[in-house]
Amino acid sequence: MFEIDITRSFSAAHCLRGYQGECAALHGHNWTVQAVLRVKELDEIGIAVDFKKLKRELDTILDDFDHTNISDCPVFAKLNPTSEIIAKTIYDILSPKINDGNVKLHRIRVCESPSSGATYFED
Repeated sequence: MFEIDITRSFSAAHCLRGYQGECAALHGHNWTVQAVLRVKELDEIGIAVDFKKLKRELDTILDDFDHTNISDCPVFAKLNPTSEIIAKTIYDILSPKINDGNVKLHRIRVCESPSSGATYFED
């Protein structure tokens, strides 16, 4: 079993609905997103997953959030855009694009600062 990962970033604002405190107000972050994949077998030249393909797929998702108010994005119309929910949402969008029987998206980690983040994975 192999694990590979990439980390990408985007800048966006959000506000937390129902939160009692400063984060209820619109505020921004320079977010980082780490995608970790598990791979059973390497291809014939020893590659688990083409990093370019993985970056392209994740960037396509993050482009919808970059320089926006995430709270206004359609995918979060009924979801509170917490780091936890953002991580699960990215996982749910990316996994069908990546998973193929040999490759499986293992986890997504979303950090709103270098010291604070949330990870989503499925057993």
